[in-house]
Amino acid sequence: MADTPDLVIRNGRVMDPETGLDRICDIAITGDRITRVGDVPEAGTREIDATGLVVAPGFVDIHAHGQSVAADRMQAFDGVTTSLELEVGALPVAGWYERQAGIPRALNYGTAAAWIFGRKAAMGALELDADMHPIDQMGAGADDMRWSVDAADADQTAQIVAHVRQGLDEGAIGIGIPNGYAPGAGVKEMSEICDLAFEYGTPTFTHIAYLSNIDPQSSVDSYVRLIGLAGATGAHMHICHLNSTSLMDIDRVTQLVAKAQAQGLPVTTEAYPYGTGSTVVSAGFFRDPDFTKRTGSDYSAVELVHNHHRFTGREDIERARAEAPADLVMWHFLDVEVNDEHRRLLDLSVTYPGGSIASDAMPWIEEDGSIYEGTEWPLPDRLSAHPRSSATFTRFLASYVRDRGLVPLMEGLAKCTILPCRVIEGCAPQMRRKARLQEGCDADITVFDLDTLQDRATFTAMNRPSEGVRHLIVNGTPVISDGALLPDAAPGRPIRRTPT
Repeated sequence: MADTPDLVIRNGRVMDPETGLDRICDIAITGDRITRVGDVPEAGTREIDATGLVVAPGFVDIHAHGQSVAADRMQAFDGVTTSLELEVGALPVAGWYERQAGIPRALNYGTAAAWIFGRKAAMGALELDADMHPIDQMGAGADDMRWSVDAADADQTAQIVAHVRQGLDEGAIGIGIPNGYAPGAGVKEMSEICDLAFEYGTPTFTHIAYLSNIDPQSSVDSYVRLIGLAGATGAHMHICHLNSTSLMDIDRVTQLVAKAQAQGLPVTTEAYPYGTGSTVVSAGFFRDPDFTKRTGSDYSAVELVHNHHRFTGREDIERARAEAPADLVMWHFLDVEVNDEHRRLLDLSVTYPGGSIASDAMPWIEEDGSIYEGTEWPLPDRLSAHPRSSATFTRFLASYVRDRGLVPLMEGLAKCTILPCRVIEGCAPQMRRKARLQEGCDADITVFDLDTLQDRATFTAMNRPSEGVRHLIVNGTPVISDGALLPDAAPGRPIRRTPT
């Protein structure tokens, strides 16, 4: 007699983007693994009736800054089972993983090595502290911006490389390079960091250096530089948020990326389905006297998250920066609700062939701007983040796949699962068992109702969980059951780079 499965998901539309499987069948789970896909005659200890529902691999978010209990819970309703901090990263890496191990994480988690924190440390702007949230570390050093605008000398570059190398040795998944926050970094420094990525066989996760529609130092300039680094060093350059950092140049930069990929260069991309970005108020590009001219955006498009204050000009944002440099802001760079051209540009980035969906989810913050580390559920109304922290994947599937028909369902699921997984599985072999509904793979599964799937978070009510995810299973353990969160569930495990 066959062993009794711990869980059987029955009669769902099982969709596996890697193999193309799309059929009504069952999935058996024993422990943390999928043991059968097909007909499962045995009764499970527990069973889920998935009739009329889509059963898919859990979504893999390779760009998520929340990394907390609250962030995991909101992303669970977005279908996410693995949430990784890769664009910014962390330092020290070992300390970051130790800290996360003490948090009841519902989702799988991991980090890159933070190049920018190594840079701040080498230039005397930051003392590395594993207990300091990476977003707070991003705000550090705002009183002396040499770490942002100066090129590193040879000794400083050696220190930066040493910090990042240590992070990789401690298990970091690649190198986070938010170059836009330190555009003064020179090509010599960047080439050495990319050499390090190539040496370790691990990607870089890059925020392009320049945010501007006009030369010199335009977005196009940044993409040419990034693609050049891929060609010169062999490093895998993963471009974060293709939609936001390209501004009005999305047409041109997608052409450049496509040509680079056609030549076999290791360049990949991601995007999120919003025309509003988010960052810290101390970001250097807001200080540019030509900010409006270069970006085509007025300061009134920049909004403090915790109190919704819209800035009146450069002096206003400078005051906010001096008071609390780590405060989060939203930048409404595209008006997709009323401007058809803006909508077209966003669509171009989100539907880019082979590109991943990634949220850039922000941490949940209190009314005073501090990061929330609590465990209340539902999330209190006083908390803020960004709607993408709650609804990136459901918004993409509901709008681009179901309602507008711009992306077929299987391709849409691939953009949420196997495509982001492939970016990192070469250096993190754990991922080779994720993002797949196949026997022997990890039981990270989302079960959703495509007809009712819907984002509910807005820019004034960000803490509304998405609807339509009926069940979410992480490492064989239910996190959402019959549409309700199981608040005691904490099956998340660390994802780390494995030495080669």
